[in-house]
Amino acid sequence: MKKSILLLIVAVFLLAIPIVDSAEVETAIYVLNLGKFDVATGSFTADFYLSMKCKEKCDVGNFEFMNGRASSVDKIIDDDKEKFYRIQGNFNSNVDLKDFPFDSQKMQIIIEDKLNSIDKIKYVQDDEESGVDKSIIFSGWDLKGWNSEINEHDYEVYDETYSQYVFDINIERIKLNAFMKTFMPVFFILLVVLFSFILDPDKITTRLGMAGSSLVASVMFHISISNQIPPVGYLTFADKFMVLTYAILLATFIINVFMLEMQERKNSELVERVHRKTEYSVFVVVPLLYLLLFLIF
Repeated sequence: MKKSILLLIVAVFLLAIPIVDSAEVETAIYVLNLGKFDVATGSFTADFYLSMKCKEKCDVGNFEFMNGRASSVDKIIDDDKEKFYRIQGNFNSNVDLKDFPFDSQKMQIIIEDKLNSIDKIKYVQDDEESGVDKSIIFSGWDLKGWNSEINEHDYEVYDETYSQYVFDINIERIKLNAFMKTFMPVFFILLVVLFSFILDPDKITTRLGMAGSSLVASVMFHISISNQIPPVGYLTFADKFMVLTYAILLATFIINVFMLEMQERKNSELVERVHRKTEYSVFVVVPLLYLLLFLIF
């Protein structure tokens, strides 16, 4: 009898213990200003409002930035159910340069609680109060909107999972400026080479000189382009563009050297035939090669 009463008391005690669900924190970021985006490091500065709200009393003040540090934090609202800050900080984002100079990037602000795992604090995105101020002018880039998401960050070594709030600012290079600065000079260099095919076969040494100077100019320009970005373990679109340019210049050298050799052997008929076939066809073939490059890659 006593044992039954004891078990009943234990059962009532266990039922009386409240089951604590993780507190949902509605999180929003409104960006007021953005600093220069450094492609070499992926770093940038941001000035923004951060809003955190709970339906009930919760501890939301122990957050940290996973991809940067705040240089200043001004607390504007400090209630049991709401925290509102104005924050200025330095942040870093991963950089993908495969499409350089037509690349697009994500400037990220990632927030995670310092102490409370996902079973205590869970972030919920509040898109109604989030956004990017329309007055922001970001030099060299086009602002292409924003988006937010909630991730779960697993720490396997600690056997813990934390909720993460991720705010993305999408930017991409101004395509016309990128084309004019990166590709237009190379097109003019190639134009000089293509016009050399119009010269008569007896000017073959002049044609070789024009091709040689164009190759040197292309190599120097490629080095200049490469210095704009950090070393990466893959070919960017600009690299592929220059590789095609080198291939065209190599083909030009091969054709001209072949014609020069045929001239030395007094085979003027073959030289004239090659000249007629390449004189104007290069103005069709070369642009088609570049068009395929832009369409495929």
